[in-house]
Amino acid sequence: MTPFTVPTRDEVSAGNQAIFDNLHKNLGFTPNLYAYFAKNETALGDYLALQNRKSTLRMKEREVINLVVSQVNDCRYCQSAHTAIGKMNGFSDEQIIEIRSGSASFDAKLDALARFTRDITISRGRPSQASVEALFAAGYTEAHLIDIIIVVGDKIISNYIHGVTQFGIDFPVAPVLEITGLE
Repeated sequence: MTPFTVPTRDEVSAGNQAIFDNLHKNLGFTPNLYAYFAKNETALGDYLALQNRKSTLRMKEREVINLVVSQVNDCRYCQSAHTAIGKMNGFSDEQIIEIRSGSASFDAKLDALARFTRDITISRGRPSQASVEALFAAGYTEAHLIDIIIVVGDKIISNYIHGVTQFGIDFPVAPVLEITGLE
């Protein structure tokens, strides 16, 4: 297997060094995923712009999407990162496990979002009509739908980067879930 390495601050461009400095100031460290993006001159800045764009979705809703997509794609790095971020956004350990499984029985609106996200990710962009209707019945709009799909795409990018590279997980490692029906 090709060994993939995460670059240090000294190994990236001046522009990416400035982003590393900002990440370190805000997070206390530069996550390996972000550092890996810095091997490309513009990818880290582009990815952060995508992640930080204005959205119709609340942070909790974005974390539901991140957790579900990362579970469907079996990305241990993103499962771990978003378990930590989910906790910072007020989800309990039990809620995070349930969300990763594709539901959120503790909140009807988030449940519709989790189920839709699981469906659209498994079906590679072709969710059932019932799933779409349930999303709208829960109060989501077409503007929300666009933002949901953008967050799904964002998470697929990071899931695939880690899927290929398998660099180290620098967050507390999330528990493994055995979930059926993801084929």
